[in-house]
Amino acid sequence: MLILSDELLIFTIPNNSFMKVQQLSITQDNWIESLESINIDANLFLLFVSPEFKLTKELLSSLVKSHPNAIITGCSTAGEISDVTVKDKTISLTAIQFQKTNLNKVSVKIKSMDRSFEAGQKIGSQLYSTDLKHVIVLSDGLNVNGADLVSGLKSKLPNVSITGGLAADGSAFDKTYIIENNEMCDKTIIGLGFYGEDLKVGFSSRGGWNSFGIERLVTKSHKNVLFELDGLPALEIYKSFLGDEAQNLPSSGLLFPLSMRNSENETPLVRTILAVNEEDQSLTFAGNIPQKSYVRLMKANIDRLIDGAEDSAISAKQHVNESCELAILISCVGRRLVLKQLVEEEVEVVRGILGNKPKITGFYSYGEIAPFGEFSPCELHNQTMTITTLSEC
Repeated sequence: MLILSDELLIFTIPNNSFMKVQQLSITQDNWIESLESINIDANLFLLFVSPEFKLTKELLSSLVKSHPNAIITGCSTAGEISDVTVKDKTISLTAIQFQKTNLNKVSVKIKSMDRSFEAGQKIGSQLYSTDLKHVIVLSDGLNVNGADLVSGLKSKLPNVSITGGLAADGSAFDKTYIIENNEMCDKTIIGLGFYGEDLKVGFSSRGGWNSFGIERLVTKSHKNVLFELDGLPALEIYKSFLGDEAQNLPSSGLLFPLSMRNSENETPLVRTILAVNEEDQSLTFAGNIPQKSYVRLMKANIDRLIDGAEDSAISAKQHVNESCELAILISCVGRRLVLKQLVEEEVEVVRGILGNKPKITGFYSYGEIAPFGEFSPCELHNQTMTITTLSEC
C-alpha cells in the first residue's frame, strides 16, 4: 500500500502471516509417505489415533525426530474424523504452524479417579498467565472423573475458555491413552495453552437426544456413581427401560444416556454410563450425578442428532463472525453407535456451516468438554457434538 504524507512516500506491506494447517489421514500402509509430505514448519501436531493402529510408536518416533521443537499430542479414539470422513484403524494428523500464538503444554499423571479435581487445578495453575486465551484439554477416558477435572480447571481459570475431550478405545471401555510426544500414556491428562490476542477461538456443544419417561430424583449417589433413584436401586430401574438391551450393558448404555439437571432453570447435561455393578445395583457415569439432582432417560432420534451437530456449528461460527483455519470436532461414541452408516452426515453438516476453508479434524470420545456457548461455563458433556474453531488475525 502506498501512503502519501507531507514529505514522505511510505510503503506498508499487509501482514498476511496467519496460521497454516495441513490435514492428513494416515493408514498403516502410507504413514511414512504421509509424514514426508508435511510441508509446513509446524509447531503443533494433533494426532487422533485408532487403538487398532499398530505402528503408532514407530510413527511418533519418526515425527519427534523430524520435528524436535514441535508440541506433539493427541489421544486414542472411537473413530477418527478427517475432513468429512469418519474412519477406523487410522490416524487423523493435523500439522499446525502458528505465526502469532504462543503455546505451552503441561501433563499430569493421575493416581486415582478421586484426584481428578486436584489434577484440573494443577493444570490450570501451570498454564495460567494474563495472556492465556484458550485451553484444550485431552484426558484419559476411563481413569478420570471428567466433571471433577473440569471443576478443577475452572477454579484456576475462571475467565479462560476451555474445550477438549476424553480419550476412547472404540466401544471396548478397556484402555485409553494420551500422546505425550513419543509416548502413549494412560492415567494422563494433557493441558494445551494458547497465548496472545491474535488467536480467535469459537466453540459450542449441542446434543439432539429425546428425553422420555418420568423425571426421577437422585436419592443416593457419590460423585459419578449412582446408587438410588426415588429410593430404589438405580440399576434395577435403568434395566427396566432397556428391555433386551439390558443384557448388553454397559455398552448398550451408550444408546440410553441420562439427562440431568440440578435446578429448574439449569440447562440439562447428558451423562453416559461407563460401568455397572450388579452387586450394589449401581451405575458409574462419565461425569458426576449429584444427590438431589433430577434425571430422565434419553433415546436417540437420528434427525435430531444431525440437527444438533448443525446447531453446534452455527453457534461456534457466531463467536468469531469470520471463517476459521481449523475446526476440531469431538463427538461422542454413543452418537456414532446410533448414527451407524449415517455418522458422516453429522460431520458434513458442520462442513456445510463452516464452509470449505477450514481444515477439519477430530475424534469420537468418551466425553466432551466445552461451554454450551460463548457466555456459559465450561462443562463435561456426553453424547454431544463439540466444536472448537481456531484462526489467527
